[in-house]
Amino acid sequence: MTPPLKKNGSIYVQVEPLKSIVTETFKHNGCSPEEASRIAVRLSGANLRGHDSHGVIRVPRYVDYLKEGKQIAGVTAEIITESDILAVIDGKFGFGQTVGEQAVDIGIKKAKANGIAITALQNAGHLGRIGDWAERAAAADLVSIHMVNVRGSLIVAPFGGIDRRMSTSPFCAGIPLNDGDDPIILDMATSVVAEGKALVALKGGKPLPDDAIVTESGDVTGDPKPLYGDTKQGDFPNPSNGPGALRAFGNHKGSGLNFLMEMMAGALTGSGCAGTLSEPQRRFCNGMFSMYFSPNAFGHSENSFVTEVKAYVEFLKSSRPTEAGGEILIPGEKEKQVMAERLKSGLPLAPEAWEDIVKTARDSGMRQSDIDLILHS
Repeated sequence: MTPPLKKNGSIYVQVEPLKSIVTETFKHNGCSPEEASRIAVRLSGANLRGHDSHGVIRVPRYVDYLKEGKQIAGVTAEIITESDILAVIDGKFGFGQTVGEQAVDIGIKKAKANGIAITALQNAGHLGRIGDWAERAAAADLVSIHMVNVRGSLIVAPFGGIDRRMSTSPFCAGIPLNDGDDPIILDMATSVVAEGKALVALKGGKPLPDDAIVTESGDVTGDPKPLYGDTKQGDFPNPSNGPGALRAFGNHKGSGLNFLMEMMAGALTGSGCAGTLSEPQRRFCNGMFSMYFSPNAFGHSENSFVTEVKAYVEFLKSSRPTEAGGEILIPGEKEKQVMAERLKSGLPLAPEAWEDIVKTARDSGMRQSDIDLILHS
């Protein structure tokens, strides 16, 4: 096993030992071996695909959530309203990697039986990379759409505004290519960047775009510090503490899409929107409104849907690139490229982020000698 390497200002850690350290960290914090492994696989998988914002950088925060009771280990989600094609599901503040998977499997089962299905997941812990859930549905040959909000996370300003009134509210969709090819996955926050990307930048990783943040005075900046404010020595940065806010992408268009996520994933699911005037500080959770579709239910023959999808992809990619040597990419294609590269080179982590992960493991009860053994065995 290749030990961590420092290169170009980053620490490169191979995925398998990193998963082992994360798994042991959550086992030491009361998670079952199965749940701890599930969390580690999902977080490291986000890093593998280039979604560092939803990867292992979140380990310290997840442990804090667990200790504070914001997320609960070992939860089984409960169906509270159900029909043949609908399920309203209470995640009971369980880890999103657990109750999210349970909710998606309910939607898959109903869609396979009835052609279409809708699930409304409320009160889930942080669901991680939403593309995981679209990939899971695509593996069952289902098209899926997922709308997510973050109750209790006021970190995005609406278009034309300064004050925080929204969450990052991601949107995701998956298209299966059930002939052995990887599915097409669109997975994006409705803010300029996800909060985790601001955290990555704050920890010394990839910088933010120049228009990602609005300060308390209304100025636009790429500096992540206004989102977090001052952080005491030894504390983990909290985006709820800063005077600034993330901005919605695409100005009024992204702000409008963000609003729709709040309506569907927050209001309609019963999970609750990011905040209200009477209750600006709500308990943190994710809501997720998901739709599942079997192409066969729409009258497609065995291959007609995939054939049409591939024909359009070919047509789209035939567009001439604006830059010499450029390439037209479809949703999810960049992630596949990054994954192939990182499986060879390891996962690049900012030194401070790596130190936070190791410190969290030690603080959870792992001995440094055991961490070193995992990294070098």
